[in-house]
Amino acid sequence: MVTNNEWKYRIAYLGPEASFTYLATNSLFPNEWNIAYRTIPECIDAVTNDLVDYAVVPLENALEGSVPLTIDYLFHEANLYIIGEIKLKIQQHLMVNKAQKDNWEKLEGIYSHSHALAQCHKYLFYRFSHVPLHQTTSTAQAAKMVAENPDKCIAAIGNASSAEKYGLEIVEHNIHDFHFNHTRFVVLSKHNTRLPIEKSDGQPKTTLMLTLPQDVVSGALHQVLSVFAWRKLNLSKIESRPLKTGLGNYFFIIDVLADESEPMMRGAFEELHALGCKVKSLGTYYTYNASE
Repeated sequence: MVTNNEWKYRIAYLGPEASFTYLATNSLFPNEWNIAYRTIPECIDAVTNDLVDYAVVPLENALEGSVPLTIDYLFHEANLYIIGEIKLKIQQHLMVNKAQKDNWEKLEGIYSHSHALAQCHKYLFYRFSHVPLHQTTSTAQAAKMVAENPDKCIAAIGNASSAEKYGLEIVEHNIHDFHFNHTRFVVLSKHNTRLPIEKSDGQPKTTLMLTLPQDVVSGALHQVLSVFAWRKLNLSKIESRPLKTGLGNYFFIIDVLADESEPMMRGAFEELHALGCKVKSLGTYYTYNASE
């Protein structure tokens, strides 16, 4: 946990208060000015436009995979760096307004973020297959809406903190489909620095965004992977995303368990460029663990 009282940073997070992103942000920056924004792009734009110093946004969930909006915005729209990562255990609960706690089995709608709804797919299918599902910008936004509508028999899916914050009754605990449910949140900055190693896992990680040469030849991706393999650089993730220029055109997100300043990494960059690849480094950073 970063507790340097001399730091007076403004930090954007996907709100409102008591969202999972809020919990991740507050675990790492408990004494800073944490500012809620409505959407992920608004958080990222706030850093770009110097309205805040950092932004904390979700990047990947263990059950549902990457958050496409975050990745695509970082690739196409923003020129920011990852300076830290927060790993948070995710526990999803079904909550209702206390005025409806005796009627909750007759729900008329369930609200939450799209990833939260997907994380609870089996529960919702077998328990409430007849109930309409509605997406919100965050789990906390769903909880807030349920709190503001006591006359409606609706529910939110979210964390225990949001139930406490908005005065809701948890009627079913831990409704996510799988026990190991964690989300990676990243701290974004305009500057390629990094947070202190103290309290982190001590393992440097570098995230790259890479496009293959325009004249793609057979085995091009294999060549890229070989750049890391023969240097014994361990990849913890590789994923493709559409370039939005036509079917079959992709860019790749690669997580390398190494510092970008290491000689082997510098050599990898040089070889990738020699192969005709375009490489964008999001920087080197460390992972911090938080709890709900």
